[in-house]
Amino acid sequence: MVDDDAYLRKIIRSLLAGFGIQRIYEAGDGAQGLEQMQQFRPDVVLLDLEMPMLNGAEMIKLIRNPNSSAQSTVPIVLMTGHTQRHRIQEAMLLGVNEILVKPFSAKSLLERLRLVVEHPRPFVQRGSYFGPLPRQSKNAAAMGLMDIFSEADRG
Repeated sequence: MVDDDAYLRKIIRSLLAGFGIQRIYEAGDGAQGLEQMQQFRPDVVLLDLEMPMLNGAEMIKLIRNPNSSAQSTVPIVLMTGHTQRHRIQEAMLLGVNEILVKPFSAKSLLERLRLVVEHPRPFVQRGSYFGPLPRQSKNAAAMGLMDIFSEADRG
């Protein structure tokens, strides 16, 4: 997990341990997060959007670069309190798998983790986008996110 709020990291660590997750690594900013990823190769990344040094959006861009990232397909759950439409659209276009709105419940966290583990979506590259194929939804369509994918991709 990557979040600049040490208290929130402690809470999330407790929740994850309660879910039975044994290997939990944490970082206080995106730069440390990338170092942790290279060292430990996590199965899922929980990532805050707003952080010092290297923010969540910048970190996602680096992770989702299949030419330079060994973990370009790692599932990313973005944790954010920024729920403005343009922020959610940006996150989806960066290639996050799921978005978890702060403050969140233990149930919401577990649901997002189950989605990325039990129901992974295929990764696709279209133009500058590399990430999971977006789910068909009214929200995704309204934001124009489905426009970059052909019918064959969504089929």
